[in-house]
Amino acid sequence: MLGAIGGFGGLFALDTAAYQQPVLVASADGVGTKLKLAFLTGRHSTVGEDLVNHCVNDIAVLGAEPLFFLDYLGTGKLEPHVFTDIIKGFARGCAANRCTLIGGETAQMPGFYQAGEYDVSGTIVGVVEKSRMLNGQKSVRRGDAVIGIASSGLHTNGYSLLRRLFAWASLDSTPAPLNRPLADALLVPHRSYLPVLEPVLRHPALKALVHITGGGLVDNLPRVLPKGVRAVVRLGSWPVPPLFQLVRDLVAMPDVELYRTLNMGVGMVMVVDRDGVVNEQQTGKYVHSWQDFVFLPEVLDAFVALKRADTPTYIVTNQGGVGRGFLSAASLDDIHDRMVQIIRSAGGRVDALIVQRVCARGNIPGGMRDVFGGDADVTDGGDPRAAHMIRRGDQLADFVIAL
Repeated sequence: MLGAIGGFGGLFALDTAAYQQPVLVASADGVGTKLKLAFLTGRHSTVGEDLVNHCVNDIAVLGAEPLFFLDYLGTGKLEPHVFTDIIKGFARGCAANRCTLIGGETAQMPGFYQAGEYDVSGTIVGVVEKSRMLNGQKSVRRGDAVIGIASSGLHTNGYSLLRRLFAWASLDSTPAPLNRPLADALLVPHRSYLPVLEPVLRHPALKALVHITGGGLVDNLPRVLPKGVRAVVRLGSWPVPPLFQLVRDLVAMPDVELYRTLNMGVGMVMVVDRDGVVNEQQTGKYVHSWQDFVFLPEVLDAFVALKRADTPTYIVTNQGGVGRGFLSAASLDDIHDRMVQIIRSAGGRVDALIVQRVCARGNIPGGMRDVFGGDADVTDGGDPRAAHMIRRGDQLADFVIAL
């Protein structure tokens, strides 16, 4: 980034030496009526993060990595604490995605907005090597496999329906089967898929990516398919999160409309070459995706890089799901158990499980030690290798599980 804060324009120097044919990819979006919940609850700290992550995902489907982001905030009267919370969200989202917050615009327009309300939008610019651009309409073929990656919640779509549906309920209530107050479930930030996708963006088996936004699986998946090719999605092949179960029980909508309005637990889809895919019926519990990756339906996004079976194997994982309430410690224990089974069934040996603690509530489940017995060294976030491997993608990390 060049220039100073307060300039008439943002400056960014692209390292053209790092690319042979760099292609800039831009996208703009907003948060939509999810903002109404922010107004009702007085919670504004996740709005900026929602917006940045949404934009990052939109350019990721073309294979691009983010360079810089610009924000826009319009309101009738600027409330300093609200402004600060929103900007902190922008900064947090940009930092997490290694994207420069290069500038933006804040507009006060008295009489234009209702008191206490505002609107936000953002523009992102990323870059991709021309030869690595993803274009499913040219590369997807009949017989390719479709893999779903878990959403963190509603993301930024379906809120017009949800606000009407839950108008009767207190946002502080916890209706079954939720395990958290309704407001918390509805305001979970839109997930960024960049950390999960980066290891596979350049893999030749990856044909296309689909960001599941407005229109859901029904309308978004066909956008990357060539004419004459349809995608078959098996309902029930992934765990539908509690919030979506609650909505399904309360609303009288055909499945096709429900899956068009909401992401139903899948926020990103990969279309990959089927070569090397092992049919789920053959393995019982797991779907082995293409030759170099393993996919666990129980987690949806725990697919990891494999290496030669006769070399030491190190697993790097974290416990963010436990800290955020998405996973119980027992579930995490079971995931690691099954991960080890996969490695060993492939002829590999497990030499270490390094747990990177990413939240205050994360504790290492004792049962994990029983999984490995005496042939593995179980360490916690105190091992400096853990943070190093997660941050740098060091070769020592043979398996990376993002929870």
